[in-house]
Amino acid sequence: MLPKDRPAKSSPPDFFVRRPRHVHKRIAYLCLGSNLGDRAGTMAKAVGLIARIGLKIIARSSLYETPPWGPVPQGPYLNLVVAVETELSARELLNMALGVEHAFGRDRTREVRFGPRTIDIDILLYGDEVIAEPDLEIPHPRMMERAFALIPLSELAPDLVIGGVKVTDALAGLDRSGIVKLDPLDGA
Repeated sequence: MLPKDRPAKSSPPDFFVRRPRHVHKRIAYLCLGSNLGDRAGTMAKAVGLIARIGLKIIARSSLYETPPWGPVPQGPYLNLVVAVETELSARELLNMALGVEHAFGRDRTREVRFGPRTIDIDILLYGDEVIAEPDLEIPHPRMMERAFALIPLSELAPDLVIGGVKVTDALAGLDRSGIVKLDPLDGA
């Protein structure tokens, strides 16, 4: 029994009540690339940071050394693709990727487009969603033209179909010259 001078406790307002929410887990494919500094070390640390942030790494491709892509003269890249399971929205996943890049010193505002970089993380796919926003396009708009992304992606998901085209079929029509699969002990 409550004393007369103390009001009875009421239930908390609705905004304090935790309700179970239905969370969709999706498989996303991220392409990582680096051509500055300790490329293999940076990429290994970036994958580790992605896992520590809370994404579940479900598969990781081999590491590939690839020629630079684009108009800027620069050294070769290392590339790999990771498949992650995530509850993040596509926008949250993009922000996480940009945060990981920033943690490794990347400043997109000060770099040359398609120029050298310590780390680059692109979202290739986010489940089967198609997103077309000014700063977020999924599937990645140029991945079907880039062997450096499709080779490691096809290693993880050779039967994947994007826009009606099987990844391995798209890859068959691309120039793969200069792309070398590295021995895990090389890590160049």
